[in-house]
Amino acid sequence: MVKNKTQQGVFNHQPSRHLHHDQDKESTSRPCIDQDGIPAKQDHKSRTEPRPLFQTRTPLSSSEVIALPPHYRTSRCLHLHICFAHTTVGPFHTTTPPKMENNKQDVDQTQYIDNAMRAVREKKPLPEIDFTLHTMEDNTQVSTTERVCKDVQAPAFNPPTDEQFFSPQDRTKPNIQFLKQHFYREGRLTEQQALWIIRKGTEILKSEPNMLEMDAPITVCGDVHGQYYDLMKLFEVGGDPAETRYLFLGDYVDRGYFSIECVLYLWSLKIWYPNTLWLLRGNHECRHLTDYFTFKLECKHKYSEAIYEACMDSFCALPLAAVMNKQFLCIHGGLSPELHTLDDLKSIDRFREPPTHGLMCDILWADPLEEFGQEKTNDFFVHNHVRGCSYFFSYPAACAFLEKNNLLSIIRAHEAQDAGYRMYRKTRTTGFPSVMTIFSAPNYLDVYNNKAAVLKYENNVMNIRQFNCTPHPYWLPNFMDVFTWSLPFVGEKITDMLIAILNTCSKEELEEETPSSLASGPSSPAILNMDPESTEYKRRAIKNKILAIGRLSRVFQVLREESERVTELKTASGGRLPAGTLMLGAEGIKQAIHSFEDARKVDLQNERLPPSHEEVRKSAELSREQALEKAAKEADNDQGLATVARRISMSSGSRGTRKS
Repeated sequence: MVKNKTQQGVFNHQPSRHLHHDQDKESTSRPCIDQDGIPAKQDHKSRTEPRPLFQTRTPLSSSEVIALPPHYRTSRCLHLHICFAHTTVGPFHTTTPPKMENNKQDVDQTQYIDNAMRAVREKKPLPEIDFTLHTMEDNTQVSTTERVCKDVQAPAFNPPTDEQFFSPQDRTKPNIQFLKQHFYREGRLTEQQALWIIRKGTEILKSEPNMLEMDAPITVCGDVHGQYYDLMKLFEVGGDPAETRYLFLGDYVDRGYFSIECVLYLWSLKIWYPNTLWLLRGNHECRHLTDYFTFKLECKHKYSEAIYEACMDSFCALPLAAVMNKQFLCIHGGLSPELHTLDDLKSIDRFREPPTHGLMCDILWADPLEEFGQEKTNDFFVHNHVRGCSYFFSYPAACAFLEKNNLLSIIRAHEAQDAGYRMYRKTRTTGFPSVMTIFSAPNYLDVYNNKAAVLKYENNVMNIRQFNCTPHPYWLPNFMDVFTWSLPFVGEKITDMLIAILNTCSKEELEEETPSSLASGPSSPAILNMDPESTEYKRRAIKNKILAIGRLSRVFQVLREESERVTELKTASGGRLPAGTLMLGAEGIKQAIHSFEDARKVDLQNERLPPSHEEVRKSAELSREQALEKAAKEADNDQGLATVARRISMSSGSRGTRKS
């Protein structure tokens, strides 16, 4: 073999012993290339000893490349250096230089980069989109900076300043006109402003006697029940409080979702007109009912519990009765076996929570008999099974009381009426209705479709003025937000999706027969007694998981149906599910309400004296347990779900057997 010169830059033409044996012969005659793509240096010692294919060295500069001998400065060598210099990969594993096809690849890559750069330079500007306009499904455009429903006023988000809150005419009184519009726009006061109204009104109420006395003319109003927007309609029909005398018979809160607005506005009117606007106590102005229904929750949601406590103190200061024009006894409920003369009313200790029996309870809870005037009993008073407390009083009882106290009639509220009022049988001596019921909450609970009424008495003439409901903002039951309310719907759909995914199986799995061990029911041995590594254990574990998903789906279905019932009926129960309705179908209840009487019957159990906290808790737990038990049974008896569980458990078990 010819010996090579040892000058710098000369290639070693000796074939490398480190080349792979499958390289072609042509590659053995090529020079060794170092890691930088430069012909490797070689000295005398390296002529006879094998050397690594690559050696680590500092990359050469451009001047070193130029210093190569002329007979090695070919375009091929320069091309190799350029290719290797732009390579970021580790050491090369071949001494074979890149083939000529790489030139085409480099050209293609360069062309690709050029095209990309040209596309960036020539990129068209983004289309100009007017985000202040939105196209609806019917291709109509609406402004995104304005309210779509312009006839609905935007809510008032900010509480008023003291400058806005107090009247410019009298800085010691609230601005009635401002409050009216502010509440109409769902605005709220600061807690200090709300407390000021309640406490100022309470001072006035405390100074009044148990039984008020006023002369005509006067307008008598029945239950309001948190329907603030209908209260505004009432003042339109009845007259401006600044010019009209008003007597309210109680039940300002609960069932409706704007109770605190009603209280704050009526108490503000009381501050302005203490001698021409009177407020009596209803059965709902107490802790027991406001806690059971919606008022306490509303106070905590819109303000704080301190506002609720202030309202409770104020409710205890409300008078219990009124004698109008020395002719009419005005109370919320009805007569009592303990009520003989008007002096009995004056001796009641009203500054307390109403008891569940006795005179104070009866004048807030009693009702006339349904067959009033056509009784089949001679008893004056019968236990009120509808209310769960107090009494029904009869026509003879009413006539006897009126005659004894030289009165013309009893004006009361407390019961929803389809026409907004009801005149009962006339007395034999005067020919005037012995009892009159006034109800001033139209379309009660958004379900009853009833009219409301006020009674205007002037110049010995009594007029009944009716009015219909006014549209109002919508609240979900119990002041829920839409995300909380929709969770049962989302949960049910997700579990349905899981079951649908698990139900995807092959044709072979569909044709497989279920082993008798898996087809067995509750009598199967407990999974805890089985070997965790056994195929049967794994099958049963998977099957139980699938059935658990099914039970979860059923539970979400129960919750979803409950949400639908609550929404479609507006619960017909003031935001609470009536006891025993958890298992009923929402559509069935909805279809059952065709008239006022149907709605009244559905809601009848909510007219009762509510149970205690402990009874409510036990009832809720029992209902929940029954619902979950029913859901579990339905899931266990679901043949489709059981089939899915068997198929997947069998498939998993067979895979486990094959792996073992």
